[in-house]
Amino acid sequence: MCRSLFSKNKNRPISQYIKNVLGFRPKNIDLYDMACTHRSASGKNVVCGPINNERLEYLGDAVLSAIIADYLFKKYPSHAEGPLTEMRSKIVNRDRLNKLSQKIGLHSLIQIDAHTYAKSAGGDALEALIGAIYLDQGYNKTKKIVLKKIILTHLDIDSIFLEDNNYKSKILSWGQKEHKRIEFKHSEILNGNSKKLYKAELYIDEELFGEGFGYTIKNGEQEAAEKAWLKCNESS
Repeated sequence: MCRSLFSKNKNRPISQYIKNVLGFRPKNIDLYDMACTHRSASGKNVVCGPINNERLEYLGDAVLSAIIADYLFKKYPSHAEGPLTEMRSKIVNRDRLNKLSQKIGLHSLIQIDAHTYAKSAGGDALEALIGAIYLDQGYNKTKKIVLKKIILTHLDIDSIFLEDNNYKSKILSWGQKEHKRIEFKHSEILNGNSKKLYKAELYIDEELFGEGFGYTIKNGEQEAAEKAWLKCNESS
């Protein structure tokens, strides 16, 4: 076992947060401190190496996906695999998880280097938190907590089912219909961690209408397209 690098104070903020917001008492509080530690603020241990939330994020991503898949399978018994998969993707996408992190107040507990741009830090921490709960409390209790305290409290599942979030497709279809020239331009931005950050700019008839950032070009384009789509509808 790795020796903890975190404070031994049982009343530290993450402990109070879990009791007040999620409604249970943690057994291993160090897991939750780790879940809130971005890699830019990693501690180091000679045995375990960097101490941050990346491994917990990986685990929490899988646990959350299983919880949502099970919930949707039972909620929509007549829906085929395709719509259920699309619905799950809408719920667990990075933008929605970032917003959920803010809604439940988790973003305020994240330890991150002040000079690091990390757009997805909130969503990453939320997945890491779910991974921590799973290790600390087991799957069944994690499922109850995630659904009751996070997903069903803060999301309208039926409304999400009806959403069409493919803004790139929307703006390209609109441009074709209106005989507008739609063009994306891409660039890489130096970031304070090892991941490449991409910037996407969307031009309509050579005028900049939206820009977006993401760790993939696709995500950057979607954000730029969303901003351009909203701007076009505001002016119409």
